[in-house]
Amino acid sequence: MDTEEVKSRIRQYATELGVDDVGFANVKDYNSPRSPKIEELFPSAQSMIVLTYREASHGESPSPSIAMGGRIDLMEFSRGVNYKLTRFLEKELHTKAMAIPASYPLDMGGQAMGLIGEVSLRHAALAAGLGNFGRHNLIIHPRLGAKVLFTAVLCEMDLPSDPPVTEDLCTDCNICVDECPGSALDEEGKTDNMKCLRNSQPYGIGASIGFWNKLVKSSPEEQKKLLFSEDFMKMYQAQMIGFQYFCFKCLHTCPIGQNL
Repeated sequence: MDTEEVKSRIRQYATELGVDDVGFANVKDYNSPRSPKIEELFPSAQSMIVLTYREASHGESPSPSIAMGGRIDLMEFSRGVNYKLTRFLEKELHTKAMAIPASYPLDMGGQAMGLIGEVSLRHAALAAGLGNFGRHNLIIHPRLGAKVLFTAVLCEMDLPSDPPVTEDLCTDCNICVDECPGSALDEEGKTDNMKCLRNSQPYGIGASIGFWNKLVKSSPEEQKKLLFSEDFMKMYQAQMIGFQYFCFKCLHTCPIGQNL
């Protein structure tokens, strides 16, 4: 098979698994300013297969449980697809393959501190012709809009990148900037990660450090109250899940693709 036939076969397989779109990027066309080089993760990798999933409307719910539950469902679904595609590539196309999940686990040490993925899936999607960046610093898909999640699979096959999206898909309406509760998008071209995390993950590692620091300095009676407080219960649940987002504004306020 030539490379286009290989890509067509992979695209068909992934689409039958429920993926909304598939793009291909040669490793040499992938450029992430902060993530490690691909050769540091998979020295023989030559291509990236980038998978696109459109999010349902759960993130619009005022209930954090419903919003996060929908995201967990999509994460679990995408992990299953990733693993099936990896097996397909190794068994049917006889190439080594490695799956890149949408999120955790992340490198929590060194300079990364959980803020930098091993592979920037946004930049992978850009290189694979699946869209371009909007004002919210997320990828806007030309058909599906901004309400999308990406995963990827790296492999040893030398596949050419799909054509880039040259049209500017962002309308510069600034709704994402105005709607961001943490003012994390005020500086164009940059997302202030700490401002974002304080709003999107209020029961994450920062809250955990603050809670335990307060606990050890409290009296026994105050400690009992803290351990039965609403904040501790929410923090406990977030830690059991692994992470818990409470804000999806940048995804769900973007008007691009909302009428699908």
